[in-house]
Amino acid sequence: MMVRLALRSLHARALTVAMTVLAIALSVALFLGVEKIRTGAKASFADTISGTDLIVGARSGSVQLLLYSVFRIGNATNNITWESYQDIANRPEVAWIVPISLGDSHRQFRVMGTSRGFFDHYRYRQGRGLAMADGLVMDDLFDAVIGADVATTLGYGVDQPIIVAHGLASFSEHKDQPFRVSGILEKTGTPVDRTVIVSLEAIEAIHVDWQGGAQILGQSTPVEKIRQMTLTPKAVTAALIGVESPLRTFALQRAINTYREEPLLAILPGVALQELWGIVGVAERALLAV
Repeated sequence: MMVRLALRSLHARALTVAMTVLAIALSVALFLGVEKIRTGAKASFADTISGTDLIVGARSGSVQLLLYSVFRIGNATNNITWESYQDIANRPEVAWIVPISLGDSHRQFRVMGTSRGFFDHYRYRQGRGLAMADGLVMDDLFDAVIGADVATTLGYGVDQPIIVAHGLASFSEHKDQPFRVSGILEKTGTPVDRTVIVSLEAIEAIHVDWQGGAQILGQSTPVEKIRQMTLTPKAVTAALIGVESPLRTFALQRAINTYREEPLLAILPGVALQELWGIVGVAERALLAV
């Protein structure tokens, strides 16, 4: 009898009941959606870099160094001189070191100069390495490897010629030294997908005729002459480091942070990520409140 009365009551208030059920369903869906976005964002950030013990850059803030060196967000306050980079690379605690040079772009995608060691040592998502979807790693001075999103967005394939622009939002292009896409990386779900990767020597080559952020008027060095030059970098933006033993990580970090030749900062990626989530904690709590 009670069940029958309840069913009749629900039937008499069909519109109200339907709206109540819809409101509850939307509330649950919103809660689950926000929670999934929150946990997914954390997992995505944490999976971006793996197996790197230290990140080194000019002294600034640990979060800022993490953002521009790994996530390609923002800019460095200063660079690391090549002499300091070599001093760190020659320390006995260092198993491997990968330089990173940032500052240029191609159609709003960041251009990163690095060594071939980046393809050997960069890891993401709990130790997965980079793999080529098509083509090969840079072999010529003006070769470039592009991420999956760059290839998809711009419709690029292997052997595509590209022109690198000076700076991030600049109309000044290095038209005299065009690059060729030598390879396309497989999708990683990291900022590498949105990066154009070239060699450190290539970064130096395209800036031979530049000084103080501008091209020297009336000067244009032929590509053939540039290829014969010694294109040793004067500075790099940051460096990724793998340590011989985890027990030596903190000793190396302290040595870099107290380096006398120039002010440097060495951070642990995991610790910097925790600091980053502490900063965005207010937004995270706001999402949960919603």
